[in-house]
Amino acid sequence: MKIGTYSYEEYLHLIKSFHGNPAPGLIIGGFMVDEALRRLPDGEFFDAICETYVCLPDAVQILTPCTIGNGWLKIFDYGRFALSLYEKYSGEGVRVYLDPAKLERWPEIQGWFLKLKPKASQDSQKLVDQIKEAGKDILSYHKVRIQPELLHKKKLGAVGVCPSCGEAYPLRDGKVCRPCLGESPYIKEDL
Repeated sequence: MKIGTYSYEEYLHLIKSFHGNPAPGLIIGGFMVDEALRRLPDGEFFDAICETYVCLPDAVQILTPCTIGNGWLKIFDYGRFALSLYEKYSGEGVRVYLDPAKLERWPEIQGWFLKLKPKASQDSQKLVDQIKEAGKDILSYHKVRIQPELLHKKKLGAVGVCPSCGEAYPLRDGKVCRPCLGESPYIKEDL
């Protein structure tokens, strides 16, 4: 059994070192990425979309050259366990998702995915075993075409120094940087 170019065991080792633990969503995500890759034409440059920020982006980053940092991976937090890989210029690709209609045969996966069991009541080894056994059988896919406005990578543009804090920022944001306008994630404290 392979996920991408890795054996199942190699993939588990990779996700443990990258993600911190062999999370069920990341194991399933590996099967999802592998399924999408198999359905793309060879030799094409592609980008990725994840419809959740949970686990799937890590599977994409481990198994493809698409990362958040290079801009080839976009995350739209719809809370759906789905990803798409698509040719970066035409926008034609494939969307793969964990299909709830296919989970009846896999009660441990179903309980985990649909949150029918509290985490403390889940049998994590049985869950991982069922994921390995189910593999791609719990997935569905269909062809997609990405909206044209999403095909163009946003450029950083001109950069300046914020007159308020003295740090570099994109000038497209205005006369001062966004954190100085109050959009900072930090609590302002005098340290």
